[in-house]
Amino acid sequence: MTDAPYTPPKVWTWDKENGGKFASTNRPIAGPTHEKELPTGKHPFQLYSLATPNGQKVTIMFEELLAAGHTGAEYDAWLIRIDGNQFGSGFVDVNPNSKIPALIDRSGDKPFRVFESGAILVHLAEKFGAFLPKDGEARAETLSWLFWQMGSAPFLGGGFGHFYAYAPTKIEYAIDRYAMETKRQLDVLDRQLTNNEFIAGKDYSIADMAIFPWYGGLAENAIYGDAGTFLDVQSYKNLQRWTGTIAARPAVKRGRMVNRTSGDPAGQLRERHDASDFDTKTQDKLEAQS
Repeated sequence: MTDAPYTPPKVWTWDKENGGKFASTNRPIAGPTHEKELPTGKHPFQLYSLATPNGQKVTIMFEELLAAGHTGAEYDAWLIRIDGNQFGSGFVDVNPNSKIPALIDRSGDKPFRVFESGAILVHLAEKFGAFLPKDGEARAETLSWLFWQMGSAPFLGGGFGHFYAYAPTKIEYAIDRYAMETKRQLDVLDRQLTNNEFIAGKDYSIADMAIFPWYGGLAENAIYGDAGTFLDVQSYKNLQRWTGTIAARPAVKRGRMVNRTSGDPAGQLRERHDASDFDTKTQDKLEAQS
């Protein structure tokens, strides 16, 4: 790549080497690249995921449901690494968009798929009657903030995160553009939390579960290197208060561990098939056994 001005060609063609860290797994076509069946466990829900912010939303939801006494929410969490495994035929059958997380609901007579993290959260909330108000203003507010996250986070992740942390060349215009938008979003949240304990009001909901892994992670300076310092996340006092509250929840702590492959081995539960796995099968314990 050079500093020369770029003039787009009349018809774009794919340069396989142009894409930075993820060049080997990004491509302009859908569909499977190889045959690979997905494993299936014993529980009513089969989750195929990775502990990215989008993946954490769903594992946090499952752990919160179980903590609230919804025993029917037991799940198997299978690891899908973003290294080409997302293009296996079995995974593409569950999510034709080849993105984590993806879910098979086997709790009824006929198994069916649910994909896209927001859709999974709504599906589980409605199925168990939890973390989503049933009607009226409170439901509308919760869903509005859920879909705010779904529409806003790509500017944080694919925009700011990519150009700040992953792009092969640092492009000032791109970083400035997405830093500005990310800070605007942080201000949106900070203002919303001025007089609200949780994102959608007084009650903890799927809106918090969706927003926390992205914006709470950024507020903790836990994603994209030192991006939190760059964006001065400590200045958003209401967001910091909310982040600390959510991060301290035991179910959130467990949910953030599931399908994690980086960081402290004691915080990595690469696959989850039973509640006891948090005590016996974290990566530090597995490595000690081997």
